[in-house]
Amino acid sequence: MKKTIITNNVLVYDKYNEKMDIIYLKESSYLEILSYARNKIHEGYKLLTHPLSGSVKPNETPFKSVAISVEKDKLDIESLEIIESSINTAKKFIEGKKTPRWTKEILEDFRLIDFNLIDGAVQSMDQFY
Repeated sequence: MKKTIITNNVLVYDKYNEKMDIIYLKESSYLEILSYARNKIHEGYKLLTHPLSGSVKPNETPFKSVAISVEKDKLDIESLEIIESSINTAKKFIEGKKTPRWTKEILEDFRLIDFNLIDGAVQSMDQFY
């Protein structure tokens, strides 16, 4: 299955930038990644991974990677509902408690968690589609 990854995670970018379409938004926040994905969904792209995958709360990590379809079609209502709900949930977490100023080592751990989540999703999609 052809996919595009939207990410602010350099580990994801480094692994996939020559293998598939990737939109690397280096300086973007977690919410900005979700908002960018929502804009693409409005253009007709379909969400391929859940934006709130994993057990790391949106206010704990600054890193997020989301896969969407390469092909665009008509607006996919299910994708739109999922991304809108995810944005609302992320806002609640972030407004309730801002992301801490993590040490470099902890940020590397969060990068690795996000990388492993999207890497596992990509491998699963490639295996079954």
